[in-house]
Parts: sequence; C-alpha cells; structure tokens
Amino acid sequence: AQAALSPALATGQFFTIGLVTAWYSSNIGVLLLNKYLLSNYGFKHPIFLTMCHMAACSLLSYVAVAWLKLVPVQAIRSRLQFLKIAALSLVFCGSVVSGNVSLRYLPVSFNQAVGATTPFFTALFAYLMTLRRESWITYITLVPVVTGVIIASGGEPSFHLFGFIMCIGATAARALKSVLQGILMSSEGEKLNSMNLLLYMAPIAVIFLLPTTLIMEDNVVGITLALAKEDFKVIWYLLFNSALAYFVNLTNFLVTKHTSALTLQ
Repeated sequence: AQAALSPALATGQFFTIGLVTAWYSSNIGVLLLNKYLLSNYGFKHPIFLTMCHMAACSLLSYVAVAWLKLVPVQAIRSRLQFLKIAALSLVFCGSVVSGNVSLRYLPVSFNQAVGATTPFFTALFAYLMTLRRESWITYITLVPVVTGVIIASGGEPSFHLFGFIMCIGATAARALKSVLQGILMSSEGEKLNSMNLLLYMAPIAVIFLLPTTLIMEDNVVGITLALAKEDFKVIWYLLFNSALAYFVNLTNFLVTKHTSALTLQ
C-alpha cells in the first residue's frame, strides 16, 4: 500500500510545485507590466487598469466554465454565500487598486519588500477570523521578515509616504482576501472551486470598479483612445496584461486550495 501511494504522492507534489511556479511567474509578469504602464509608459489610471483585469477575469472565467466546461458550474446556494463572495470581491478590489496606486509612487523592489509582510497579516487575520493558530516556529520566522521591512523602509531613497500607506493597505487587504477565500473554498455547504469563485467574484468587482473609475478617473476612456491613436501598442499591453491577470487569479486560488492561505503568502 505504501509503494502504491508513493507515485500518487509524488505526482501531487509535482502538481503543487507546478502551480506555485505558474502563480509566481505570472504574478511577476503582471507586476512588471503594471509598473511599466503606470510609471514608465504614462498610463496613470490604476482603477481603470484594475477594472480591465476584472473584466478579463469575468469573460475568461465564463468561457472556461460555461463553454469549455473545464469544471461543473456551481450555483450560489444562499444570500449569505453571495454576501461572502461580494465581501471577498470588495476586499480584492481594494488590494489590487491600492497596490496599483502604490506602483505610481514606489519602485517595484520596495513594493515587493513591503509585500513581504503579507504572511504577518495573514497569520493575524487567520487567528482573528478562524481562531487558527500556527506553530510557534511559524510565528518566530515572521519576526525577521517584518523587522527587515522596517529597516528597508527607513533606508529606502525613493520612500514616499502616501505610496507606502497604499502599499501597506494593499498588503493587509491581500492577506484578508487569502483568509476569506480559504474559508469560502473549504466551508462545508458553501464550498466553491477556484474557477467558480472567480466566475462569481470578477463581475461583482467590475460593478464596484465601474462607478469608482468614472468618478475618480475623469474621461479615462477618451484618454486611453487618444493614447491608442498615438501608439496602438497600449491596447495590446492592456489586453495581454488583463489576460495575464486572469491567470494570476486562477493560479492564486488553486495554490490556496492545494496548500493554505499562509503557505501562499
């Protein structure tokens, strides 16, 4: 029996490693492309960029679940479950928008250094929301991480207070999202697989982001079209960036499902 289990165990481990690698590489790709668009290219519309990501996630999730039938469609079973998905979507919007705003003021390297505190916030929210305690060694390993970020913040030549606050907000929201999605994907009776969760979450995010974009980023569509007339590559950048964002979210959910919220962070 032990010998029979070994190949299956090895396959499971390779699958998890593959998922983590896919999430890691796509995440780096989106981050660098976001930074290029928002800082170097001059596309100064982080909320609209986030809305493009969520629109792509809505469309590609629908194609994957309803048309290609990669997984069976799961219905929302209760109003409470819908409210949980809406809350997750709102937190997610907050994390991505804050992160994109911070990229306008901070270099990518410092943005990621601050993001290293996510496990601290994840452990905190996991304890507050689920009373889940990690081993003492896990908490001890968080101390040098947080200390390192504090030291890095003090010595960062490109430090910008507003950008730093946005980055911390994005980090805390990302941690809260990880814990919430872990609960949604594991609670009995409300269990949703990663593709269905994204299918329901992304359109709600678009509904949240559309009025926010129109209010806070005046004439963003007109500005984008004007940019496209000068250089049509901006449209390809947005399309590729949005498709890559779908892949980031999909692999993010899958890694959470096959490991845990804290392991992901």
